[in-house]
Amino acid sequence: MTTLPHVTLYTDGSALGNPGPGGYGTVLMMDEHRKELSGGFRLTTNNRMEILAVIKGLEALQERCHVELFSDSQYVINGIIKGWAKKWKSRGWMRNKTDKAINPDLWDQLLTQVDRHDVAFNWVRGHTGVEENERADRLAVGAAQDSGLAVDEGYEAVNGRMA
Repeated sequence: MTTLPHVTLYTDGSALGNPGPGGYGTVLMMDEHRKELSGGFRLTTNNRMEILAVIKGLEALQERCHVELFSDSQYVINGIIKGWAKKWKSRGWMRNKTDKAINPDLWDQLLTQVDRHDVAFNWVRGHTGVEENERADRLAVGAAQDSGLAVDEGYEAVNGRMA
């Protein structure tokens, strides 16, 4: 049995106005290697960017890894470890008989990425001086402030705001 490479991943998302311009940030670390990723959208939500940060971090891994993931988003952490996202998917992206799940496009992508790896989800309180969490936050906020932001089609199409 081979040992999986161990990666530490810090993620954060931001939306200025919520909804508003938003961004995600990730910090990946493996041994002496470090990679930072970020991107932004002209109109989105904080929760979408929190999910997307995790997706982008996991997508960046070329092979199956053991990932120690840290996020300050209880929405993301609980969505996976409490099985909410899998339950919503099994119900056709319904939270219950009458309420649709929010962000099914991203939850579906996240479930796919989580299946590719061995991921341990850890919640970290935001803005408490955890260095890499603070860096992910700065990346996310910086991306949200960029000019020429992309369209978050998953958000704008659903909310009737495509320009």
